[in-house]
Amino acid sequence: MDRSRISLADAISIGIGGMIGAGIFSILGVVAKASGTAMWLSFLIGGIVVLFSTYSYAKLGARFPSAGGAVQFLIQGFGVGLVSGGLNIFMWIAYIISIALYAQGFAAYFMTFFPTYSTPLIAKLVSCSIVIIFTLINMLGASSVGKAELFIVLIKVSILLFFSITGLFFIHPSYLAPSQWSGLENIFFGAGILFIGYEGFGLITNTAANMDNAQKNLPKALYTSVLLVMMIYIIVSITVTGTLTTGEINQFGDYALAAAAKPFLGWVGFKLMAIAALFSTASAINATLFGSTNVSYLIARDGELPTILEFDAWRNATGGLLITSFIVIIFILFFDLAGIAVMGSGAFLLIYAAVNAGHLRVLDQTGANKILVMIALILSLLLFCILEVYTYQHAPFAVYAMIVLLLGSFIAEKLYSPYRNYLKH
Repeated sequence: MDRSRISLADAISIGIGGMIGAGIFSILGVVAKASGTAMWLSFLIGGIVVLFSTYSYAKLGARFPSAGGAVQFLIQGFGVGLVSGGLNIFMWIAYIISIALYAQGFAAYFMTFFPTYSTPLIAKLVSCSIVIIFTLINMLGASSVGKAELFIVLIKVSILLFFSITGLFFIHPSYLAPSQWSGLENIFFGAGILFIGYEGFGLITNTAANMDNAQKNLPKALYTSVLLVMMIYIIVSITVTGTLTTGEINQFGDYALAAAAKPFLGWVGFKLMAIAALFSTASAINATLFGSTNVSYLIARDGELPTILEFDAWRNATGGLLITSFIVIIFILFFDLAGIAVMGSGAFLLIYAAVNAGHLRVLDQTGANKILVMIALILSLLLFCILEVYTYQHAPFAVYAMIVLLLGSFIAEKLYSPYRNYLKH
């Protein structure tokens, strides 16, 4: 079997794994504060925004199949230069932060099974260990990543569907009444916040170079994964808001999803959701590490980062995989990322908007519908603005941090570009 090939099922699993990560388990309390019992509407709105960008990504991926995914799309749209270089470096940083966040989320749920040993040091060691484990899996090749993702996704999706469908028989219809909904503005705020739960769909485009018949299978994988995740999110949110009051969701915060399982599944339900959280964060680490490694490889290949990132460093590991994992571990050990967690959602909204803007410049090559791509661009920018306004009101540091990283990415590209040709030769 060719370890470098990825099947359609594997690609769908990577997309689902990248989307259903730590977000669905930790963000429900935050979204509930904004949209209340209309949370399912926020998930629906967020999903519709994603579907327009999915159309754009499907057209780009079918025309420009590459392991770099969005990296290649930005280069095709804007050429190799300051714009594509700065945005690609910013995307790589966003992936690194996301992996570190997923690893910390994994450790938090892992320690609920060993409360006696729960210390900050042990939690950090667990976070680093899970990153190392999936670095080794990524070293085995793309096929191993896909097979691991398929196995993990099947388990976590089965648990989520069991929880959601069972919970529908125990909901209180009065909790879901329109009279309990927040205003329209707050529902859109909620959609902006929870976009972090959808942002991983773009990872599927990183599989294109390893996929048979990418022109046909890549769009299938994109649409299938996004629609399945939308369905799961909507059912989960209806079950949670129909089982717990908004006050209870706010009270339980990070563990709202697990707490919602208690009324009808008891303590076993709580632990079952904790297991689902472990699988979700693990698969998000696996999928995002795969995508970010391909991102760093393509950026280096095109001369926008040092070429050490594209070299085969050890066995099947590129320098990009090892250096990405090393930086993730540095973030885990030395930084408290809670304050900038929400900026990951804003960062990817900005990247998706940039990809759609670049797509408008190559429509003659992709054959995409101009109106649909423009809608994808406008919706991405609109949701980005809504998210940043909300974030600035509640965590202004996250907005400042994202601005610094964005500017830093363009400065790094500007400073490095004069040495690009010299270092590549």
